[in-house]
Amino acid sequence: MPVVLVTDVLVWLLVAAAAGYAIYCRRHAHLAGPWGRVFRSPAAMASLVVLGAYVALGLLDSLHFRPALAQKADAPSAYASEVLSVLDLGLAQLRGRGEKTYSAPLATRSYAKELIEQPDGRQLRDFPRLRFGGAQLHDEADWAADVAQRALGGLAVSVLLSFVVLLGTKILKKKRPDIPWQAAGISLGALLLLAGPAVALSSVYHVLGTDKVGQDVFYLALKSVRTSLVIGTVTTLVLLPVGIALGTMAGYFKGWIDDVIQYIYTTLNSIPGVLLIAAAVLMMQVYIDLHPETFPTAVQRADLRLLFLCVILGLTSWTGLARLLRGETLKLSQLEYIQAAHAFGVRDTRILARHILPNVSHIVIIAMVMDFSGLVLAEAVLSYVGVGVDPSTNSFGTMINAARLEMSREPVVWWALATAFTFMFALVLAANLFADAVRDGFDPRVRM
Repeated sequence: MPVVLVTDVLVWLLVAAAAGYAIYCRRHAHLAGPWGRVFRSPAAMASLVVLGAYVALGLLDSLHFRPALAQKADAPSAYASEVLSVLDLGLAQLRGRGEKTYSAPLATRSYAKELIEQPDGRQLRDFPRLRFGGAQLHDEADWAADVAQRALGGLAVSVLLSFVVLLGTKILKKKRPDIPWQAAGISLGALLLLAGPAVALSSVYHVLGTDKVGQDVFYLALKSVRTSLVIGTVTTLVLLPVGIALGTMAGYFKGWIDDVIQYIYTTLNSIPGVLLIAAAVLMMQVYIDLHPETFPTAVQRADLRLLFLCVILGLTSWTGLARLLRGETLKLSQLEYIQAAHAFGVRDTRILARHILPNVSHIVIIAMVMDFSGLVLAEAVLSYVGVGVDPSTNSFGTMINAARLEMSREPVVWWALATAFTFMFALVLAANLFADAVRDGFDPRVRM
């Protein structure tokens, strides 16, 4: 039974909009030129591969459904209350192999001691064997050989796929020699070399360990990708119309309109953003708690809170873009062709649509790409302080929040925090590198 979440609809609408924009750019030379300069950057091509891998995971996790329950032949169809995604089907092994509590990466025993009953009836306090991690080993002395064999097998498959990718880049290089396909191929090959051993080992081990309740950390990290993408993209979708409209109006009309808009964003910047977000999220949580009948499943409740968090982040993050557009519009409004349009009696709305907005589009695109990484980090910070996404929602912030208390224990449970940090670091670094390439491609002052 398909389940359509609001954020799923927004994510796929953004994908459709991006595809439509790409087709539009190919038909217009003034837009195809800057994007051509972007894709001629080796850093942009390498980072685009990493971002593509994250986007693929996010899209697979944005197709939700409720699985059918086993019924008799003449019984009506019934569906489980649990909402799954297509990504959950691919990660069924990781999702269904829960342990009791913490276990270290690739471990065969739990990280906490328990009373274990011996064959002779005595009880011994020791680290128990995991139910799934390394369960195929009859003798734990074979652990090192088994891990090495499986890792090498996965690595061999990765090397073979990397060789195919290398051949593909050489073919593409002959067709489009101006694009650095080798950089993209190296980036994709590096991802394959990491993914091959991880996939091979994850079938019988917890590659990145388990958390406090025994969930596989590798599974949680992959499920957290969608939340970061939703926060980064949907929030941008909210702040762009507000920032563009108010910024261009303030710079073009000047006078009292400029004064009012400046007063609004100056006042908004004077209030700590965390307090505004916390108050709004808590108000939404009160509404959800008072109207449980509105949400059939827990996933839909968590999705509404995620959507509301995106809206609040967007409504408190538009001020920076508005400042940039105001300054650029003030400069453009004094140029000769704008003055000539005024002299010929052209309407203000037409001047804004035909002359102002196209000439500030590079600022919008640059700000949109660069704000993405900041919003991803903002989600982690908000979840850390307890006003972010719903606790049942998988995100890097909730992973960090759950792991922070375990950093003071002895021995330290470090793998959950390290995993969230590594996945976030790769996503933010790729987004920043791509944003730098977009800035260099669209900003005429950088080209000069």
